[in-house]
Amino acid sequence: MINDIISDTLTRIRNANLAKHQIVQVPATKITRNIVNVLKEEGFIYKFEEVIENLRNYIVISLKYRGKNKKPIITELKRISKPGLRVYANHKELPKVLGGIGIAIISTSQGIMTDKNARQYGLGGEVICYVW
Repeated sequence: MINDIISDTLTRIRNANLAKHQIVQVPATKITRNIVNVLKEEGFIYKFEEVIENLRNYIVISLKYRGKNKKPIITELKRISKPGLRVYANHKELPKVLGGIGIAIISTSQGIMTDKNARQYGLGGEVICYVW
């Protein structure tokens, strides 16, 4: 039983990235689908697809690397809002990750999106994680 599905998903992606695996499998939930979709839209992963195996839904993520030595595109994944300490920000105080190089994934009333899109729509919400 996994208590924090977001932390589990981010840890699986981080570990597969460090081990230079081509694909990684994470449990499919609505929130993990949305997070993985944001990572794809921002160019951090190659593609993803949903697979049903033994009556369980999984998302199979294809990771992105650059160069012959397979340097990972995702340098760091950092969970910000945890179940024990939720972190919220309004649209004026949304964080900029590494001066705009990275992204912050925000859960807003309009769905999960990047900090840039949330600022554009004037939305605040829960700061889920930083990716750079």
